[in-house]
Amino acid sequence: MRILITNDDGIDAPGLAVLLDIARKLTDANNITTVAPAVEQSGVGHCITYTNSLHYDDRGDSAFAVHGSPADCVIAGVFEILGGNKPDLILSGVNKGNNAAQNTLYSGTVGATIEAAMHDIKSIALSQFYGPALADCYTFDPARSFGVETVQKILDADAWAADQGMLFYNVNFPPVPAAEVLGHKITRQGFRHGSPFSTERRENTLWIKGTPQHASTAAGTDVHANLAGYISVTPCHVDLTAHAQIAQLKEVF
Repeated sequence: MRILITNDDGIDAPGLAVLLDIARKLTDANNITTVAPAVEQSGVGHCITYTNSLHYDDRGDSAFAVHGSPADCVIAGVFEILGGNKPDLILSGVNKGNNAAQNTLYSGTVGATIEAAMHDIKSIALSQFYGPALADCYTFDPARSFGVETVQKILDADAWAADQGMLFYNVNFPPVPAAEVLGHKITRQGFRHGSPFSTERRENTLWIKGTPQHASTAAGTDVHANLAGYISVTPCHVDLTAHAQIAQLKEVF
């Protein structure tokens, strides 16, 4: 199995080293290529570098640093670095912090998996939730302990089927030590009510300010499962259509 790994925290981020270890337990090291942003790209979502040129550096050992977004990394990785030979799987992460609820829409980690799905490549985003019980953001303890098992279970389920080009997976590991992880939950994306971001003025500059991440979401959703100690596995779709409203709107139009 040929695997391409990427992230949005940058090629030197500790979470990428965790992801590389996960990939090495899934396939031979010679089948792994790392294509990650040269610098941190958190919060860029699914953006691509479209109006400027794109550059990358060869870091050796099949690792390449792209001066662009995570989605750029997928495109450059597939068409330039791998010469158009699509990998069998793209893994993105392990992100430092959760990409659950609305964070999913902002996440560059998830943006890479969306881009992969649009190229008919199986893809999984992996993120590590943090909190009082897992305060050291460089441990990645649950992700290290359960990453291989989680990815393998998704691959074994093979739920991409004929819809592979539209589907990707978003995995969030809970904010507890590995010994306290209770298992897996298949979830839907949650929603935290209220504005997810606001502004904070510091002298004459504005900074984007996030909201507390430990407000729970509805039962059956990603954040709810994570805060209860479970690894959330959320199947996601590139199709953004609100299908339930189509019939109602047709009656009006």
